[in-house]
Amino acid sequence: MSRQRVIVIGGGASGMMAAGRAAECGAQVLLLEKTRRLGNKLRITGKGRCNLTNLADMPDFIAHFGSSGPFLRNAFARFFNQDLMDFFAAQGVPTVVERGQRVFPASNDAHQVADALASYLRQNRVRVRFKARVTALEAEEGQIAGVRTEGGEFLTAGAVIVATGGASYPGTGSTGDGYRLAQALGHTIVPVRPALVPLVVKESHVQALQGLSLKNVAVSLLLDGQPIARRFGEMLFTHFGVSGPIILTLSAQAVDRLDQGKLELSIDLKPALSDEQLDRRLQRDFDRFGKRAFRNILKELLPRKMIALFVRLTGIPPDKPGHQITAAERRRLFNLLRDFRLTIVGHRPIAEAIVTAGGVSTQEVDPRTMESRLVRGLYFCGEVLDINADTGGYNLQAAFSTGYVAGQAAARVVAEPW
Repeated sequence: MSRQRVIVIGGGASGMMAAGRAAECGAQVLLLEKTRRLGNKLRITGKGRCNLTNLADMPDFIAHFGSSGPFLRNAFARFFNQDLMDFFAAQGVPTVVERGQRVFPASNDAHQVADALASYLRQNRVRVRFKARVTALEAEEGQIAGVRTEGGEFLTAGAVIVATGGASYPGTGSTGDGYRLAQALGHTIVPVRPALVPLVVKESHVQALQGLSLKNVAVSLLLDGQPIARRFGEMLFTHFGVSGPIILTLSAQAVDRLDQGKLELSIDLKPALSDEQLDRRLQRDFDRFGKRAFRNILKELLPRKMIALFVRLTGIPPDKPGHQITAAERRRLFNLLRDFRLTIVGHRPIAEAIVTAGGVSTQEVDPRTMESRLVRGLYFCGEVLDINADTGGYNLQAAFSTGYVAGQAAARVVAEPW
């Protein structure tokens, strides 16, 4: 009977979806989770609110994955955003759509999402074994035979789904186990690196801005002075540098370009104004508040935390009245508002990344089934694959879609006569 069994390694978003779907399709399923609880990372995603998916249409959705996007086309065609929302609605988790077409559970509770998936497993009689760490995959003549656990036990299976996650947030159980398991059977692992990760900057003055969130700013990523990417939205200053949605989105490119030249961020604090409008705004403020000290005029233009820094960087005396500020001084302020530069010197550790870039090469995985092209009966889903996208619900949808496809395909394989 065990040869007709599907074993799923990992009880995260993709693993639970894969296990539930395989069982729903008639397979006997055993899910092995190395921690004491299912959905550890899922429970903290989206700051505990869980951005499940995004209502972007298929072409736009795929574009957010960059070069790895086309691999997901088949999976999304089988199980996409509306399918996912319908799935959770059926599990008692209604959803709401927010700014940027991001989809959240109406309860704003990530635990409800993880618990609903656990309930899905129970409904379909998936056996779950906790504290069960897999140390090896075993194959015979190009066909998966089963898995070996940390205690040395060998568990036979007709299909094995690797859903071990990436290497970020290791406290949740994502410690890169799947990469080692896949590599041992001959799979190529694209170098693993952090994606959606805060960036470290050289300028020490950002420490004075720690905790400051800027909304509606435009940030460009520059390589040797040339723009290579630009995003508009919200960012956050930290004690080591910068974070926040648009910084995280730019971080994947920043991480990959760190050794290619001088990498900088150019922050446009007034992107809604044209150059002419911004210059007129400055002239008007200096005329209107001509008797005020420069530092007090800046209260009309900047968050409080940035005022002392801008006084220092412009070199304009803080007590200088507005009507005495020269055209050259006004130009220095203009340039700083339009192009506040920070030099990127690194990134936070992969343990702090929201997702992992790199992983099992998609060239060696069939996009129609998520089955290995090297070992029959071996499947991969979720973050263990070399797929990653921007923030906004895209990555979780990929986890659910690839898990759904892998589970369904694995169930079909074990149903075939031996």
